[in-house]
Amino acid sequence: MTKLYITRHGQTQWNIEKRLQGHLDSPLTEVGAQQAAWLGEALSSVDFDAVYASSSPRALRTAEIICSGRNFEVQPNDLLREIHVGEWEGRLTSELETLYPEEFENFFHRPHLYRPMSGESYFDTGKRVIAGIEEIIEKHPDENVLIVTHAVALKLIMAHFEDRPMEKLWDPPYMHPTNLNVVEIKNNVTNILLHGDISHYK
Repeated sequence: MTKLYITRHGQTQWNIEKRLQGHLDSPLTEVGAQQAAWLGEALSSVDFDAVYASSSPRALRTAEIICSGRNFEVQPNDLLREIHVGEWEGRLTSELETLYPEEFENFFHRPHLYRPMSGESYFDTGKRVIAGIEEIIEKHPDENVLIVTHAVALKLIMAHFEDRPMEKLWDPPYMHPTNLNVVEIKNNVTNILLHGDISHYK
């Protein structure tokens, strides 16, 4: 049985400022680093066979903090990066809502209808991140794997395991920073043990 422990990076500066990040990056806040440390404590008894993170610095840093004091090599993976939102990256959500009301509404509430002016659709991103997850599962049969990714990417991964339709993507649970999702895969059968859990928050 392969067991995946999948999480989102900790809170970042642009999360606070309500700027879209996508493939751009901003540093973890003190709170974000603490969130990662809390998850590291919660997972301290889990013996991981591999640790993967999106190649974005905020995800790599989160993985490093989670694994602090333990001899794990964090492997960066481009397939686990966040949805690429093109010219929207780095811009305030309030500005985007004013300038592009229909696209903004689709992005946040009707993902199956979102068509980017530049960057990736939700369907494009889903194909990419699921390909990454499937590679990891194939490479690590019967092992424990930690994966650090992003909000949209994580939603798409869990929707894949749930067989959730794209139009329901943003239904609960919300993917808080460092929320924990645990998925078991045995003989191609998936069992979700935790979904959006933040019980490690203090």
